[in-house]
Amino acid sequence: MMLRARILLVVLTAVAVISLPRHLTAQGTENNPIVSPAASAKFGAIPNAPECFTIAVERGDPGAGASVLLAKFAPGCVAPFHWHTPSETAMLVSGSLELQMKDDKAFVAHHGDFVYLPGRHVHRATCVGTAPCLVFLASEAAFDIHWVDAAGQEIPLEAALKNAKAAAKPK
Repeated sequence: MMLRARILLVVLTAVAVISLPRHLTAQGTENNPIVSPAASAKFGAIPNAPECFTIAVERGDPGAGASVLLAKFAPGCVAPFHWHTPSETAMLVSGSLELQMKDDKAFVAHHGDFVYLPGRHVHRATCVGTAPCLVFLASEAAFDIHWVDAAGQEIPLEAALKNAKAAAKPK
């Protein structure tokens, strides 16, 4: 059951993979079993996401359809408020990831914690502590990311990151 849970693991936060580079797409995995040690994961940056957030595609093609990703957040990495068109399933592998759904109180997820977010559900994620956060993310359709401001209006990544920094400063 633990192996199955690890395969289905997923991280929030937050990736724009519609234009995912080919080297980050799993090849020919639809009808073949997959065994992929985390130590051999090849992480890469993705467009429209914070530089501190990288992914390794474990299964599928997140730019075209269903996929399973292993996402890595550097310590302190913030994925500001955003949403995805498809639902997102996430399971934390390691680290401490603070998650917050819009209009809800933030909570910190730890090893083995599970999160399901329906499509278009606004949320954010921050890797807290000194260790990187590893999260399995699964999506049943092409995975996109839409950054939003406090009013829920779409904004560019740069504006979302600037808003997140301003909100994090003590008042």
